[in-house]
Amino acid sequence: MEGLFEGASLVAIMAGVLALAGGLLGARRARGRSTGQTSTPMHEVASDAPAAAPVAPDPEAEPEAEAEPAGVTGRLARTRNLLTSALAELVGAGLDDAAWERLEEGLIAADVGVQATTAVVADVRRLAREGGVRDVDGVRRLLRDALVAELSSGERALRRRDGDGPTVWFVTGVNGAGKTTTIGKLASREVAAGRHVVLAAADTFRAAAAEQLGIWAERTGAELVRGEEGADPASVAYAGVDAALASGADLLIVDTAGRLQNRRELMDELGKVGRVLAKRAGGIDETLLVLDGTVGQNGIAQAEAFHDAVEISGVAITKLDGSSRGGVVVAVQRQLGIPVKLVGLGEGIEDLEDFDPVTYVDGLLED
Repeated sequence: MEGLFEGASLVAIMAGVLALAGGLLGARRARGRSTGQTSTPMHEVASDAPAAAPVAPDPEAEPEAEAEPAGVTGRLARTRNLLTSALAELVGAGLDDAAWERLEEGLIAADVGVQATTAVVADVRRLAREGGVRDVDGVRRLLRDALVAELSSGERALRRRDGDGPTVWFVTGVNGAGKTTTIGKLASREVAAGRHVVLAAADTFRAAAAEQLGIWAERTGAELVRGEEGADPASVAYAGVDAALASGADLLIVDTAGRLQNRRELMDELGKVGRVLAKRAGGIDETLLVLDGTVGQNGIAQAEAFHDAVEISGVAITKLDGSSRGGVVVAVQRQLGIPVKLVGLGEGIEDLEDFDPVTYVDGLLED
């Protein structure tokens, strides 16, 4: 009997719970009818719920880091951090021999190069001693002046023809350096300046290379000349001159196949393309080598090999925004005597700038 009564009590309790739940549901529906609302499925409740009240800022929270400014100053942050640290250690150590050696190590780590580093640090050390300079800002100013002096020789402007046909720019470099992208950015600048530009896709070994250049031509409004895959690259360069002459173009930019500098046969072929182009166009106004700024001193070996093949007149250094080796610009200038004319600072079509020594050095050393 006790079990029976206990079972009955349990049934009664369950019935009461169900009745209470039914009453609450009925009341909710009644409220909905009175306000013109309908019941909402549970999986939609979160999306219909009112927004949470704004949370007051935590006064002790660290502020968000400010975005780096655009241009050279902002994009050389990794190299700048390296050199700023070396300068602070230099002065903190009292400008002793070991501290000057650490500055040399910092410059070499930034790929300024041994030759340039040795000369620059010797000059800065001498001037600091003669002028009684003992603080970070004073040493930074001396280092700034020395680096600007290293970079101030050479013609920086891209060469142009005064008449007798279009200006001709011949662009080369290894695969992956950003050569075709640099050409596209150049075309964008030139078309925006009101010039008629022809792009010649003389990289005939990779269909993707011509297609990539074609995309840049469409984006910028330039005219494209391309050949069949596997065609003689020199023949495409020749056809590019013909097209530029026929259309009265102001500028012809010739893209070449990316190639390893240690492949002699490929470098010989590059030389052939350059000779054919120069003969048909009456000369080449600018032969640009595109170097990847992240490869550091390896770029020097590349530049020497390409210079032997086609006589480089200027260098464009790309990807400086992602490198702590931004000092390679100084090494290229000192060791090769070839002026850096362009710097690539990002993926955007506007992220290509004419190289300016003062702006560049300030980007390396600005506190």
